[in-house]
Amino acid sequence: MELVVKRFGELTVEELYEILRLRVDIFVLEQRCLYPEIDGRDPAAWHVFFREKGAIKAYLRVLPPGVSFPEAALGRVLAAERRRGLGSRIVAEGIRIAREKLGAEVLMLEAQTYARGLYEKAGFRQVSEEFLEDGIPHILMRRDGREQEERI
Repeated sequence: MELVVKRFGELTVEELYEILRLRVDIFVLEQRCLYPEIDGRDPAAWHVFFREKGAIKAYLRVLPPGVSFPEAALGRVLAAERRRGLGSRIVAEGIRIAREKLGAEVLMLEAQTYARGLYEKAGFRQVSEEFLEDGIPHILMRRDGREQEERI
């Protein structure tokens, strides 16, 4: 499995098409949630994905501070094939890329509540009450890399 990390302008047309197709398939169609998936934040993001045999298997975007939150953020986390550990792997890569490319120690994300455990395993902790985002229960989560390092 190949890890790919690119800025928006570096994505090929085919990669961008596959990323947007997967995001719409999972977040709009599968979850039956009508919302503007193409939200204007992609041009600012680092796009991180695993590719195998030409197909994207897991994806997320890393957003710089000030785009979604005052802190850097992870978003649009997905695994095209579930129960293979790809979610955990792509989150770990997202954390690494946020540190490497943005110098980010603190990361935020809006997690669908059912996925809380995935993010807790990666060092995120819940920092809000549950809220509805486009009809789906979510929570805000934060990861402070300095706290993580101090625990080791």
